[in-house]
Amino acid sequence: MIRLSFMELETVHTALRQELWLPVAPGALEEGKAQLWGLVLESRAVPCRSVRSDNGWHVVVPASFYDRAVEEVRLFEEENRNWPPPAPPVRTMNGNVLATLSVLFLLATFHNITRLDVTLPGHPPLDWLALGSADAAKIMDGQWWRAVTALTLHANLPHLVSNLAIGGVLVILLCREIGSGLAWSLILGSGILGNLVNALLHSSGHISVGASTAVFGAVGILASSSVVRHRHHLQRRWPLPVAAGLALLAVLGTEGEHTDLGAHLFGFLWGIALGAVAEYLIGRFGQPGPVLNAVLAIASAVGVVFSWWVALAVAP
Repeated sequence: MIRLSFMELETVHTALRQELWLPVAPGALEEGKAQLWGLVLESRAVPCRSVRSDNGWHVVVPASFYDRAVEEVRLFEEENRNWPPPAPPVRTMNGNVLATLSVLFLLATFHNITRLDVTLPGHPPLDWLALGSADAAKIMDGQWWRAVTALTLHANLPHLVSNLAIGGVLVILLCREIGSGLAWSLILGSGILGNLVNALLHSSGHISVGASTAVFGAVGILASSSVVRHRHHLQRRWPLPVAAGLALLAVLGTEGEHTDLGAHLFGFLWGIALGAVAEYLIGRFGQPGPVLNAVLAIASAVGVVFSWWVALAVAP
């Protein structure tokens, strides 16, 4: 151990106080950059100061730490050269309001048809609700098509109007964002999967109808796609889109004596999952073109028609 006298210690302290401080960068920095560099150097145990001059800010360090400070700043800048990533490009809105409204009109027309005494040769008048409702016991018994057909049925006119009014706005927004074909296939998929999970977790006596499962699927799709698309720029606000969706679910999805909260919740959750996957694929491969959108739209329509064909084929 080296022992120093009082005079020698004073000499050392004076030398340290008089050590030359050198700027890390040759030129002036913006205030934000100087503060950031200061935090980086402090985290690496490099003493530093931020000094303001007439032309900007300078980060200065003791001469004995200069080489280390320059190296730490260089490594930091290299690691963060492309961060944060640029904001996602603004998408061209798809002008498909007419197509979306046409689908909603068909849904309303079908509701009117179910109110008629339609008969098939050799069959009694059809009970559409009995044929196509999401009957949990029958779905679990193999009648999978009910998860689809139930989305096209409504208990009464107010039930239909509420789904068309709320769902219409959400569907139009989603179709404008990603195209009608992809939007409708995701909405239909979230509704079907929501009904299947709801049937799986409910008792055998549970029966539900309505497009609201798919409507809340659209809420989930919009929420998760927004999070995925802007994930590098959300900072502390990343939960807001999902929180907004949950708030909408709480306000609209739990109201009413006969509201099926489970169907709404599972539709919303499947919408989140499908929306996140779709947005990731869009970010990687681009938006689907007109041909793919048309294929997806046709496949969605065929799926609904085929499900009703099966339901009618097995009708007593």
